[in-house]
Amino acid sequence: MSKNHQGSTLRVWLIGVAIIGAAALTRILPHPHNFTPMAALALFGGAHFRDKFRAFLVPLAAMLLSDVVLYLARYPSYVGEAVSTALVVYGSLALIAGIGLWLQNRRTVVNVAGACLVSSLLFFLITNFAVWVKSGMYPLTAGGLISCYVAAIPFFQNQLAADVLFTAVLFGGFALIEGRVPQLRERHELASG
Repeated sequence: MSKNHQGSTLRVWLIGVAIIGAAALTRILPHPHNFTPMAALALFGGAHFRDKFRAFLVPLAAMLLSDVVLYLARYPSYVGEAVSTALVVYGSLALIAGIGLWLQNRRTVVNVAGACLVSSLLFFLITNFAVWVKSGMYPLTAGGLISCYVAAIPFFQNQLAADVLFTAVLFGGFALIEGRVPQLRERHELASG
């Protein structure tokens, strides 16, 4: 492996670690419910990391890191609940990263915006379906499912606002950087490492 390629690979991993840390920090700092960059990060990771391992690793590692801090340090009494819902949440984020993979060669403003909205809706539908099934708070009937989704609408509003904002920041910010750093323009440094 050439020294140049090693430096490039190290730079990509360092960027990934920085993104993971920043995203995890946004979940740990005070914020409105569901107003986090996690879905946007999953979409961005899928769209920009050609290495599928990194595409899924970055958002899931950010989620895991912040979960460890949140549930072990701040909310230890909720660890059991967090573990029981983790598969659904992490699976939803992996699905969103998969949508990002679809975006890799289709990154237009319209496609990114559409993928953002689809991702938000899928996360909302999947995670709240799991709440309906597992929580015992709602009867396992069509009416119970509807009640669960209606009760979750305020959280969805925050989630959608965060997804739109953070998707615009991540994709728009990277596009601006690509415009200023010619080496990233064609090779997509994140995508090639």
